[in-house]
Amino acid sequence: MATALSLTPRPDLHILVARWTDDGPTAQLQHEYATILASAHQHGLGRWLLDVRRRDQLNPELGQWTTHIFYPQAATQLAPQQLRIAVLCSPVRLAVYEADPTQQQYLAYGLEPGRNYDLRLFIEEGLAMEWLLS
Repeated sequence: MATALSLTPRPDLHILVARWTDDGPTAQLQHEYATILASAHQHGLGRWLLDVRRRDQLNPELGQWTTHIFYPQAATQLAPQQLRIAVLCSPVRLAVYEADPTQQQYLAYGLEPGRNYDLRLFIEEGLAMEWLLS
């Protein structure tokens, strides 16, 4: 299975950077998220920058899976580190998130305080990194 995922561990910043160059089917993306978690374990990194600017398809199934299943499980596995996830989006993708009621539901769930992970969406990489480092 070809991957569109590039991983860059930054132990000096305590951040794992994951960038997608393209989209893919749900099963492939789920496998790539598992690869991110494996790399996070290997390098002891609980702060993630997920660059999804080039993933142009919004899959409600994947949105539900990441916020309700994967992120909570990843946070549990990385404990005692607090999992912090900065998702770097394109303005177009963010507008679609805001216009789609299903995506809004998954985002509201993921962004809600009290989760065992912290999730934020960003358009600018500098602000995303600043939040991850705070």
